[in-house]
Formats: sequence, structure tokens, C-alpha cells
Amino acid sequence: MGVIQKFFVASLFMWAIPIAILYAFNHNILPGASNLSPYSMTLVSGFLAVISVNVVIAFYIYLALREPTADKPEPDPKFLAEAKASINQSTGDAQQPSQALKKEQ
Repeated sequence: MGVIQKFFVASLFMWAIPIAILYAFNHNILPGASNLSPYSMTLVSGFLAVISVNVVIAFYIYLALREPTADKPEPDPKFLAEAKASINQSTGDAQQPSQALKKEQ
């Protein structure tokens, strides 16, 4: 499944599941929901709707982390060559003063 399709499905579930939960509580579809006071029903349904969105987001993150990567990233060869030359040049400069001190002694 493509990345865009996963995003679309996750977005759809992030809208549909909370609305379904709120609808089920407001129309007494869930068993025991009719025994709750209106205040409690609002709190419980809102809490479950928010939790459901977080579960969908966590599942989407899980799928994104399991997405296979294309290739292992490789550094630019030109950059590597310049970096190695720079390191060699700086270590060469650092050795020269110590060699000059040895010559003076």
C-alpha cells in the first residue's frame, strides 16, 4: 500500500471512528449507555473519541516506522575526498611545529 493511501485511510479513520463513537453514545446503541446521566455520557463519549484518534495516530506511526527504506544513504564521494584531504592537511600542519621544535633542540 502506498504512503498516500495509508495517509488517506488513517485520516478517514481519524474522522469516522470518533464520530461513530459519539453517534453510538447519543443514540443508545452501546449497552449500558442509556444508564448514564447526560453529563457522564458526554464525558465518556468525548474521552473515548479522543482516545480513538490517538490510537489511529499511533497505528499510523507504527506503519510509517515499518516502511522499508529505499537504499542505505551513501555520502557524496567528492565531499569525502575533500574531507579526507582537509583532515590530512590539518594533521600535517599540526605535526610541522612539533618537528620544528625537535630540530631546534
